Amino acid sequence: MDKWLWAARFFKTRELASKACDMNRITSNGVNAKPAREVRLGDTLGIRNEAGEFTVEVLVVGEQRGPAAVAQTMFAETDESKALRKKAEDERKLLGPAGFAAPSGRPSKRDRRLIHSFRGRD
Repeated sequence: MDKWLWAARFFKTRELASKACDMNRITSNGVNAKPAREVRLGDTLGIRNEAGEFTVEVLVVGEQRGPAAVAQTMFAETDESKALRKKAEDERKLLGPAGFAAPSGRPSKRDRRLIHSFRGRD
């Protein structure tokens, strides 16, 4: 499982893929998957990573990492998964960055003193 997730470019390293399996972020046909689980043609995988939640069907079983164009042919994402990710992206865009207001310009002398005191400088 971890080799396939790495080869399909859902994770940058096999270690990250293995940790995701251990943390129950990967399901295979509705069952939590372990890193050593075999991936078979037609399996339905549920994958949660920092990019979002994916539901994919395995089209090619491969353990060798190649170019991104080849990795995209290893699976087919379901229409429901695409719609949910699109909806989540739209909601994030509407909310914007939470609690962050960009500064209007350079900090004043008072602002700089506050910054230095916050960081623990003299």
